[in-house]
Amino acid sequence: MSYTCISSRCYLFAFSINSIRAILGSVEGDLEMGFYGSSCPKAEKIVQDYVNQHIPNAPSLAAALIRMHFHDCFVRGCDGSVLLNFTSASGNQTEKVAVPNQTVRGFDFIDRLKSLLEAECPGIVSCADIVALAARDSIVLTGGPSWRVPTGRRDGLMSNASEALAQIPAPFDNITILTQKFANKSLDLKDLVLLSGAHTIGISHCPSFTNRLYNFTGVGDRDPTLDSEYADNLRSRKCRTQNDTTTIVEMDPGSRKTFDLSYYALLLKRRGLFESDSALTRNSNTLTFINQLLQGSIANFYTEFGLSMEKMGQIGVKTGTTGEIRRNCAVVNS
Repeated sequence: MSYTCISSRCYLFAFSINSIRAILGSVEGDLEMGFYGSSCPKAEKIVQDYVNQHIPNAPSLAAALIRMHFHDCFVRGCDGSVLLNFTSASGNQTEKVAVPNQTVRGFDFIDRLKSLLEAECPGIVSCADIVALAARDSIVLTGGPSWRVPTGRRDGLMSNASEALAQIPAPFDNITILTQKFANKSLDLKDLVLLSGAHTIGISHCPSFTNRLYNFTGVGDRDPTLDSEYADNLRSRKCRTQNDTTTIVEMDPGSRKTFDLSYYALLLKRRGLFESDSALTRNSNTLTFINQLLQGSIANFYTEFGLSMEKMGQIGVKTGTTGEIRRNCAVVNS
């Protein structure tokens, strides 16, 4: 699965402005609904219009953008650190090159949005906020749920590949590791189940799961928790060798373009693609949440998913004078 920027505003009059915001604005921690209302009134519409214009021509980007938002938030908080390129000045490889992010797409999409916003309001809208807004708007456009996106995030100054590798949930993680990684970000088991529901759209690549098909315990065996018919199909029609790095596979076969509950139904049939998917069925609490979702309405799922997305979008945010508003999402300001 997988992950933001903002303006410094004018802090010379910060006390009076913030007092007014506290009275008039809808405040979520240090973020606000409509944060750019006065500094860049068209900001959110610019993002929405661009998404509406381009996502219909590339609907798979919706899954890519929500994954980017997820991966961004799990490392250093939702601060756009996943967008940074390596530079010799930084002295370390950035999150972009870490294994979990090597298949993340949509960076050009965010860069084009940033260019539009810089033309409208230079130095005001953060890359972190752009990612958060674009992820939500693209999911809505594909017929999926909406959720509140309070804004005001600022962009981080650091990005480290080793942190991404250690902190982003991996497709090989068991329930104990997943629980801990989510708890480290103040997310609970219900959030784990709901946010995993984003796997109802999008695709994966064979290296994320072929060990389950060809060499689960290192002796050329198959994962016994994976439905045998599903495993046979993956081996014969998709990942025909263990070294296949190019074939793409639907995470929710037959329904990957629809944001629905079929992902959870497949979990109960032992057809979750990743070990991390399968792990959700082997914990009594997460299994209870899965069954509750399947017994409820799609509207309930959308509401619950939206609440977890809003919660995730506030992980470790930088506000006030922390961080910066990048002029270019791929590099820190000089």
